[in-house]
Amino acid sequence: MKNFIEELKWRGMLHDSMPGTEEHLLEEMRSAYVGFDPTADSLHIGNLVPIMLLAHYQRCGHRPIALVGGATGMIGDPSGKSAERNLLDEKTLRHNQECVKGQLGHFLDFESDAKNAAILVNNYDWMKDISFLDFIRDIGKHITVNYMMAKDSVKNRISSESKDGMSFTEFTYQMVQGYDFLHLFKENATTIQMGGSDQWGNITTGTELIRRIGNGKGYAITCPLITKSDGSKFGKSEGGNVWLDAKRTSAYKFYQYWLNTSDEDAEKYIKIFTFLDEETINSLIEEHKEAPHVRVLQKRLGEEVTVLVHGEEEYKKAIAASNILFGKSNADDLKSLDEQTFLDVFDGVPQATVSSTDIEEGLDMIGALAAKTNFLKSNGDARRALKENAISVNKEKVKEDYKISKEDLIANKYVLLQRGKKTYYLLIVEKSIF
Repeated sequence: MKNFIEELKWRGMLHDSMPGTEEHLLEEMRSAYVGFDPTADSLHIGNLVPIMLLAHYQRCGHRPIALVGGATGMIGDPSGKSAERNLLDEKTLRHNQECVKGQLGHFLDFESDAKNAAILVNNYDWMKDISFLDFIRDIGKHITVNYMMAKDSVKNRISSESKDGMSFTEFTYQMVQGYDFLHLFKENATTIQMGGSDQWGNITTGTELIRRIGNGKGYAITCPLITKSDGSKFGKSEGGNVWLDAKRTSAYKFYQYWLNTSDEDAEKYIKIFTFLDEETINSLIEEHKEAPHVRVLQKRLGEEVTVLVHGEEEYKKAIAASNILFGKSNADDLKSLDEQTFLDVFDGVPQATVSSTDIEEGLDMIGALAAKTNFLKSNGDARRALKENAISVNKEKVKEDYKISKEDLIANKYVLLQRGKKTYYLLIVEKSIF
C-alpha cells in the first residue's frame, strides 16, 4: 500500500487535510469519495483533478467511490457561484449519470473483483424517500445556523456586494452534502471525502455530522484549485469548456489544448494529470529545459491525457490532424479525417460556397481562386500564383489547367485551397448531390 498523502504532495495535489488523515490511511484500506455534478452528459477537464484524486487513491490500494449528485444536482452547490443554476429532472440526471460513469471508467477500475474496486453511487437514491420534516428533525437539529453562516460559500453569497443573495434551497446544500458523507460512512464505511479547496466547508459539515450522529470520525482531503500561469481560467478554450466527450470537444481539439500550454503550466500539469512516476517526470522536465522549443513536456502531457480520455487510436488521429497543419501531408491524409476533426483543424479559415453543378462540370482554378470565391483579388493574381507554383488543392500542387472535381471532395463536401505554406481557403459544396 503506497502512501497516498506523499503521492499527492510531490504531485502538487494536496491543499489541506485533517490532522491524522495520513496515519488513518496507512493503517488499512479505506474508502473515500468525491462528488461529481451531473448537470451535463459529459465531464470536462475541470473535473480531471478530482478524477485523478480518485485514480491515485485506487492505485495506492484504497477504494474510491464516485458520487453522482443526483439530489444535490437538483439544488445547486453555491461554492464559487454567483447565481443559482438550472435544475434538472430525474430522467435527465439518470442519463447524465450513465455518461459520467463511462468516462470515469477510463480512469477507475469498476469491474474487477479486487477489494478496492471503485463504486459509483447516486445520492438521489437515498435522498428521494426522505421527507422534509424527517430531514430537519433528524439531521438539521444537529447543525446550527451560526455554523452554516460561517462558511465562506455562504458568506460570499449573502455579503453586501452580492446582488442576488442566496435562496434557502442553496443555503441547505451543505447539509445535504454533509448527509451524503454520513450516509456513506454508515453504509460503505467511508471515512474520507475529497474535493477542491473550495469544498472544505461542505466536507467539514459532513465530518461534523459523522461526529455528532454517527459517533465516528471523518476526514477531509482537498486539492488546490488549478489555475493557469497567465491568469486565465483552466479548462476553458475560446469555444468554452474543454469536454471529455469527443462529441463536444474532438480528440484533436482536446490534444491541442494540452499542446498549447505554457512551459510553466506544462511542468505543473504533467504531475497532476498523468500517472508518470516522479523519476520520469523529472527527466522530462530536464530534457525540456535543454530544448524548450521542441516542447517535450507539452507533447508528452498531451499524449498521456489524450490516450487516457480518448484512447490510443484517437490520439494517433489527433497527431495526424496536427501534422496536416504543421508537417508534410497529402490529399489522402486530409480525406482520412472525419468531418468534425477536419472542421476543427481548419476552424476560422475563410470560406466560400460553390454549387455542386460547378464541381460536377469541373471547376477551373481561376474560378476556384478568384471569379467564384474571391480567395485571391483578381483573375490576374490567380494566374500569377499558379505560374509561381504556389497553389495547392488538398495539399497537392496544381497548375492552371487543373479542374476541381468530385474526386477532390473531402467528406463529400469540402475542398481545401492553399497559397504558399500558411494561407488556406475552404470551398464548401452547396447541396452536394454526390
